[in-house]
Amino acid sequence: MIDTAHSDRYLSFDRAEWADLRAATPLTIRERDLVELRGINDDIDLDEVAAVYLPLTRLLNLYVSATQNLHKVSATFLGAMAPKVPYVIGIAGSVAVGKSTFARILQALLARWPEHPRVDLITTDGFLFPNAVLEERGIMNRKGFPESYDTKTLLAFLRELKGGAPEVEAPMYSHVVYDIIEGEKVVVSQPDILILEGLNVLQVGTEANEFVSDYFDFSIFIDADESDVEQWYVERFHKLRETIFRDPDSFFQNFAHMSDEEADAMARSIWHEINGKNLVENIEPTKSRASLIVRKGADHRVTNVNLRRL
Repeated sequence: MIDTAHSDRYLSFDRAEWADLRAATPLTIRERDLVELRGINDDIDLDEVAAVYLPLTRLLNLYVSATQNLHKVSATFLGAMAPKVPYVIGIAGSVAVGKSTFARILQALLARWPEHPRVDLITTDGFLFPNAVLEERGIMNRKGFPESYDTKTLLAFLRELKGGAPEVEAPMYSHVVYDIIEGEKVVVSQPDILILEGLNVLQVGTEANEFVSDYFDFSIFIDADESDVEQWYVERFHKLRETIFRDPDSFFQNFAHMSDEEADAMARSIWHEINGKNLVENIEPTKSRASLIVRKGADHRVTNVNLRRL
């Protein structure tokens, strides 16, 4: 929940109150669309989309329109053409909390609004240093921690994007080989909205006092009890053993052949030594910087939403 010290900065809604804010926003995706958008361990349904995502897309549509108008007003004042500057939404939260699914569903819904049909999604995984660099620096076991990211390149990407560059490139990451794919790039060409999803996107303390979140127009933190997120991580680990870990190119191929007991012990060890530590030390402390905090219960369903006051 929101710390009491920060509670006056947020408007709080329970699930039903938030769902009412959908107003007449239509549900524009179907069950078959959800099958493609769900994560490996996310059993999200259309009721969740209607109650949580539709009010959010309505709010974001209003915010995007207001920001676009502001750019036009500014350009009129300067006697210039308004450059096309994407509206940037940051999504933060722990490993296994459901960020990727949240981002994909949000992208699909926002792209169905006629005012902003081009919505791109980039994850900060592409801005991790290559494994060779992490090994050289002795921080392979801190992959996902702030120091494992090439923040300089990420900031340069956002600077170009917000500067109205026709095309901006981001490195490409593979979850199969667990590394950056050398020579491969993701090209972003002036979308209406860009969603940037990652563990530490609300982090401060980068070089030259320039932060990734400086480039966000809106930010979302996916929150849940640590014990629930740990359980979701363990469950996801078991599912990955049956899927991606079995790929001959998988970095984690050796995990696929463990017994259930060994896999359970390994997953909990990784959680306590790496992901849980990163959550407590680096991710959780950034929660109060978000524009919106979405709180999940043990069943993955959203129970509360907290919206920062303007």
